[in-house]
Amino acid sequence: MAKRRTRQPVVSQSSPCPCGLDATYGDCCGALHQGKVAATAEQLMRSRYTAFVVRDAGYLLQTWSADTRPPTLRFADDIEWTGLEILTTTAGSPFHTEGTVEFRAHFTLDGTPDTQKENSHFTRENGLWVYTKPS
Repeated sequence: MAKRRTRQPVVSQSSPCPCGLDATYGDCCGALHQGKVAATAEQLMRSRYTAFVVRDAGYLLQTWSADTRPPTLRFADDIEWTGLEILTTTAGSPFHTEGTVEFRAHFTLDGTPDTQKENSHFTRENGLWVYTKPS
């Protein structure tokens, strides 16, 4: 039986950011992956989507609430994330302690296009935005 290869997307610091904002990965989500703190729930949502694109499990676990975080995270080899749409946000500004971000994430599964729609809930833990669960 042939071993499945894990596909790693090619995203460099100068690549367009996968989150969809008009910035490079290095200036946008890459900066958060390297330790910059998300100012808003939406910024954290975008950086988490991008972490799925670049397969950064450490960042995803770090930005997941301690109350709901799984012990480990694995990426499916047959999914390729292809785009993010932010549909609505509620609260989640630098002045809030909670917020939601409704989004649609586009992907291909074994080459077939599909979408995932979710309304994610975020809160602050120790002053930092974290993902808690779907709302």
